Amino acid sequence: MAKGNCVFARVIRERRRQLDLTQREVARRIRTSTPYVGHLESGKRHPSEKILTRLADVLGIEPRELFFLANPNTKVLLDQEEHTPVQASSAWEDFRSDESIHRLHRISAREMYMLSQVALMGQVRTSRDFIYILNTVRQSLAS
Repeated sequence: MAKGNCVFARVIRERRRQLDLTQREVARRIRTSTPYVGHLESGKRHPSEKILTRLADVLGIEPRELFFLANPNTKVLLDQEEHTPVQASSAWEDFRSDESIHRLHRISAREMYMLSQVALMGQVRTSRDFIYILNTVRQSLAS
């Protein structure tokens, strides 16, 4: 059993016991089998995203917290990403100032405003990401 799975397994087992639930009851509520819950609690199985979400709901644990307990390497990767020098504002500035991209993709002033709002969320890393978001929005509005 990996160290991350050990922590995840211990947390869900302890929380289930705090709530005075049996493995069978948890299994019924998350729509899986009792042996599967036992495997989760012993660190022998890794939950899917769907099971993880249901489990978080049943155990009253923040889904994000439970996800990171089940996937500790993901947290490490995200923490590293937060400390990288690439900033969303620089991606926005690159995109905003690139008139050739605006002409090529026929980006309207209204679309630029929408993308500026997306940039404020701080999740966009490259100019290419803005084009992807723009095309996704255009497709959803055309449907």
